[in-house]
Amino acid sequence: MRIKLKHTTVQKGFLFKKPYTQVSCTVLFSHEEIQILRQRQLLKTKLMDRRPATAKVDDRDDKFTLMVADLTNGKTDAFLAANPSAAKLYEQMLLDALQQLKLWISDNAELADDFVVEY
Repeated sequence: MRIKLKHTTVQKGFLFKKPYTQVSCTVLFSHEEIQILRQRQLLKTKLMDRRPATAKVDDRDDKFTLMVADLTNGKTDAFLAANPSAAKLYEQMLLDALQQLKLWISDNAELADDFVVEY
């Protein structure tokens, strides 16, 4: 798994342009990892909940969830943060979630070995 993160400043708004920090994330999975995700049907798994800075108050939370399928096939995911500090916090949360995903993929690669426990 290879992760590429990029921070950029973006101006959003129709009349009054407001600056936001955009965090772009591209994840490149190996062929083995993609096969594990497909065989075990893990693509529809939620990685994390997030809420961008441009979200309205009455927007549904499930609209902003990050799924495993959103990151496959070299897709770039973009997230808008209110400021650079919030972008760095989001980046750390994203890296933690992706580290857990990597461990989860390796756990799902094969069945556990047989063993006997005696007390």
